[in-house]
Amino acid sequence: MELEGKEKLGWILKTGWLGRCPHCGKGRMFASWLKLAKRCDACGLDYSFASPDDGPAFFAMTIISFPLVGFAIWLELAYSPGWWVHLLTSGPLILGSCIASLRPLKGWIVASQYVNKAEEAGSEELARRLRARDAGL
Repeated sequence: MELEGKEKLGWILKTGWLGRCPHCGKGRMFASWLKLAKRCDACGLDYSFASPDDGPAFFAMTIISFPLVGFAIWLELAYSPGWWVHLLTSGPLILGSCIASLRPLKGWIVASQYVNKAEEAGSEELARRLRARDAGL
């Protein structure tokens, strides 16, 4: 499957955010909340290529936390509420939003890695040898 431009971006967003296999779009990407499945239950795609690492947490903190921290600062400056108001509003908003976004962001990163055939820089030779070794098993 060779996608270009908007088709490629649309496929990555659709499969990644929904937690679907980036190859077939049907199987599940996750075995549990944040744990990737070993392989797609529809087409058999092996997810061992995926290496999202800390990407989902970084994007969650960047995209979600910064605006919500801005809300907390605005709330403090505009109304000067007691600390308990922040405990009941700002804390749960930030924590809940970041946790809820981790799975879609992880799916997006894994789908991007698959569609864009991502590999670590300088590891092409190592990847070729590992694929050859695995094929011989």
